[in-house]
Amino acid sequence: MTVLKSDPASEPKKAPSPMSSRRIPLRTRLRRNRGRIGRRLLAALLLVLALLCGAVVVAYQLTVIPKPHPETVVQSTVFLDEKGSYLGRRGPVDRQDVPLSRVPRYVQDAVIAAENRSFRSDSGVSPKAVVRAVAAALTGGERQGGSTITQQYVKNALLSPQQTLSRKAREALIAVKLDRTRSKDQILAGYLNTVYFGRGAAGIQSAARNYFDVDTQDLTVGQGAALAAIINLPSYYEKAGSDPKVTATLQNRWTWVLDAMAASGDITAKQRAEARFPAFRFYPPGATEGQRQYLIDVAAKEAADRLGITEDQLARGGYTVRTTFDLSLQDSAAALVKGHKAAGKGVRLHTAIVGIKPGDGAVRVLYGGSDYARQPFNDAVSGAVEAGEALEPLAKYPFTGPLAKLPKTAAPTPLKLTSAYATVAADGMYAVPYTVTRITRDGRTVYSAHPDRERVLAGEEARAVAAPVPGGFAATPVAGPAANLFTAGAGGGITRRTVWTVAYDDRLALTVSLFADKPGKKKNTTVPAQLPTSPAPTEVTEQTASQLWERLM
Repeated sequence: MTVLKSDPASEPKKAPSPMSSRRIPLRTRLRRNRGRIGRRLLAALLLVLALLCGAVVVAYQLTVIPKPHPETVVQSTVFLDEKGSYLGRRGPVDRQDVPLSRVPRYVQDAVIAAENRSFRSDSGVSPKAVVRAVAAALTGGERQGGSTITQQYVKNALLSPQQTLSRKAREALIAVKLDRTRSKDQILAGYLNTVYFGRGAAGIQSAARNYFDVDTQDLTVGQGAALAAIINLPSYYEKAGSDPKVTATLQNRWTWVLDAMAASGDITAKQRAEARFPAFRFYPPGATEGQRQYLIDVAAKEAADRLGITEDQLARGGYTVRTTFDLSLQDSAAALVKGHKAAGKGVRLHTAIVGIKPGDGAVRVLYGGSDYARQPFNDAVSGAVEAGEALEPLAKYPFTGPLAKLPKTAAPTPLKLTSAYATVAADGMYAVPYTVTRITRDGRTVYSAHPDRERVLAGEEARAVAAPVPGGFAATPVAGPAANLFTAGAGGGITRRTVWTVAYDDRLALTVSLFADKPGKKKNTTVPAQLPTSPAPTEVTEQTASQLWERLM
């Protein structure tokens, strides 16, 4: 067999192995291709930027400015005394809207100087603050501040308080859109009516009341700068005036705000020189603040009745209720009664004080109890107090109308008995007691009181009543500044159950009643108790009435 041999020349040549080829260094390849790589990276970067810009534009177009939270719309109702001093409020949030026109320009400028000096010219956001916030959110660092006034308004009134990256981005988009669709004055007004100032006060009007007992339009340069300085740390600065360290820290920031205003020309050099660090209302409130709830209860019920709405609607309606009460006299009554002590285990001493303007019906003083939290029941308005001989001067004369049955009532309310002696002081002209003089809302008067009078006793008979029966405990004349002042009551000797001191002339009819009770045999019941014998209850009521009368005069 013949074996054929292949021709080596005719066989195909093998390709050289890659391993055998010389490698090109990476640096060389990059150098050779850097132009192409650079172009590709630039294209990719531009694409990313375009996508981001497009996303931002789309997000901006889709962004809807949300409506304010319900709690930033609800307003409280504020109660004032006859002179306009702050009495208290009712409502879930201590806030009342005021138009920017009622906020002095220097107060507006103080807030801008303290919180966002570029507010009048910025676009609604601070790029540096946004970068800081994003960095802090990504790294888990401390929460960053520095938001513009527009952003703060969006955060406080339109969005939730959570500090996520997505919420911060949405805040910025809404702030920009708000800045482009609303005027700076509209944004500033919204901010001033919702920003928190401490002491439970949301908005500039409530803050002015809580810190200085004035309306916003009456704030001084110094007061406005102080409120602006508080916004930064409201929960800390709310103790200004009562905590020396807090007060000193706030004063430093107050100085910084005023210096910034002077440097920018917002206030003159003279205004800066004349500005004084203001005095603050004491905080937390004193004991008399709680006692005022008795007054607010009565005035709120009357105001709601006058407007034909519920008390809940009144509390949420943003009304300002001017009352008839004399707050300084009311607080004096609370201070005087504070020393009244009961004798005997389980015995509780009650004091009720009522002061009414004769011929008008305006209630000036209404002390219904010492502790509203423990006893919301108002002894002065609703308590039935045994009158005894305190009714004898009235029983001899033919009262008509609302007082016709009073002389035969064994236990009238202190308010009713006081209205009777106010009628005597007004020569027989009865005036329905009232506690509300005017109600306003958004600067508009929605109710004004007019005295409701009715003659129930002839003038000569009323003048005859004014001479108390002499002799005995029933009507012992007492030297005092009032035209008529006497003490009477029920019981005698060591069994006295009630004591009344009545003082009146044509300016005021004032009654101070003292009585006691103790727990009854049945659960949640009380029975009358003997008044303490030391000090003598007659001395207590007479001294209280005389001192109040002197303070009134």
